[in-house]
Amino acid sequence: MPDLLASLQTHDLGHLHIIAGFWGLELESRDAASAVEELCASILDLDSVRETVEILPPDSRAALTALIESNGRVEWAIFSRKYGDVREIGTARRDRERPHLKPISAAEVLYYRGLLAKAFFDSEKGAQEFAYIPEDLFEIIQYDQQENSPTEKQEPLGRLATPIEKAHESPSNDFILDDATTYLAALRVGNPPSLNPDLQANLQALLIAAQILNAKNEPQAEAVKKFLEAPRADALNMLYGAWVKSQTFNELRLIPAIICEGEWSNQPQVTREFLMNLLGVIPREKWWSLPAFLRDLKLKFPDFQRPAGDYDSWFIKRASDGQYLRGFAYWDQVDGALVKYVIHMLHRLGKVDLASPEDGKEFTAFRLRGTEYKAQGEGKFAVSSSGKISVSRNFSRAVRYQVARFCEWDEEKNHEYAYHVTAKSLKRANQHGLKAEQLLALLVKYTNSAVPPTLVKALKTWDADGIQARVETHTVLRVAKPEIIEEMRKSKAGKFLGESLSPAAVIIKSGAEAKVIEALTELGLFTDFEIK
Repeated sequence: MPDLLASLQTHDLGHLHIIAGFWGLELESRDAASAVEELCASILDLDSVRETVEILPPDSRAALTALIESNGRVEWAIFSRKYGDVREIGTARRDRERPHLKPISAAEVLYYRGLLAKAFFDSEKGAQEFAYIPEDLFEIIQYDQQENSPTEKQEPLGRLATPIEKAHESPSNDFILDDATTYLAALRVGNPPSLNPDLQANLQALLIAAQILNAKNEPQAEAVKKFLEAPRADALNMLYGAWVKSQTFNELRLIPAIICEGEWSNQPQVTREFLMNLLGVIPREKWWSLPAFLRDLKLKFPDFQRPAGDYDSWFIKRASDGQYLRGFAYWDQVDGALVKYVIHMLHRLGKVDLASPEDGKEFTAFRLRGTEYKAQGEGKFAVSSSGKISVSRNFSRAVRYQVARFCEWDEEKNHEYAYHVTAKSLKRANQHGLKAEQLLALLVKYTNSAVPPTLVKALKTWDADGIQARVETHTVLRVAKPEIIEEMRKSKAGKFLGESLSPAAVIIKSGAEAKVIEALTELGLFTDFEIK
């Protein structure tokens, strides 16, 4: 960045006298060039800088701090949107109206003290106008803040939640572990998982981040085993740690209400870390207002995920109607929605409780847990003689994962996962290299040998002989006299007849009903049958 001398050289003598006045100086120089050198010699002094900065109005102090935190410079469009503009007026009007005595913005206060300058610099988007602090002045201010000013504790954004905002509480849980188990089992057996698409996308991204799945969404055997066998608290922390550090888990592209298009990229891990730091100073075990947190974030750090405050180059549209959400006007629907997604992820990972005005409404308050989430209750495992298996949520996830690979899946009810063994499910398991005896061993082990004898017999028979009984649906032709079937077999319709069930009954091959009826009509027989 240009130094103070270079930054002041564009100003006339009158402007330099205005700056000097705010620093308590009387310029003796009679020309602008000499006045600039005289002014720099006096301003670039630690005590002078400290005194001038300390008496700045609060909003101007905040604007200066924002510049310091951005390494001394910010795009002018972004800076002026938040801290106001600097009026462009000629010298005659300036001397007549004296705008420095009635500044319209925090930016103008800094400008007339020489603490703020404007210039064009090269950027990723080409030449852009920036607000900046002159380089040597910036170094003094930065040194003073780092070495001589006491560090103030960061105040949390927002406020405590109101009774209405926190009326209906939704405590955090570790059910994400069970959803992950269901999803992993589904991938192994080829069953469509009983999860909604948004949850499935979230789980897939999270399990890839934890390297339990590879980038092609394929389970990694050792990682799956380690995850499923870990105690619930350890497994939850495993997912949490992977999410916090992940460069691939991109919350912005997982928000259901928006669709991200194009080749642009964002920095999910950097953004996540920034938000986690802001959340980290909020008092634990206190209900906090989400609307107030978002309001203060939008006010103080609106560009938290936008490089150089760019609200135009990201192609994001609303899923409901395809409307493109470009520009700062859509901050709530994009950036605000991202914050909500991050907080909701913390809820799913057992770190944050949520609350809403009433059941079913969007959450309006959150509470950071002071202790780790711990699962409640003991798991149960039950088997019936009809081949139905019930596994409660808190039972071993590794066992449920194995059982699920042998069975058909029924609907989950009251935190109980329900399965049943069928010939179809055993056949599918066999195609994946699994044998019925392995399922039997699981059932014996986890029911303490209380497997119903009929189910034991069925599983052993399956491994030995396969299917022993079959239920099928067929269309049966029944006639008054056996001679009719004999005559039918000799006709051109004979190829449509299957197995004889009796002298006067025969199975009609699937889809051949119309042909058989036609042949019977040709034999002079009408048939009591309606083809649907």
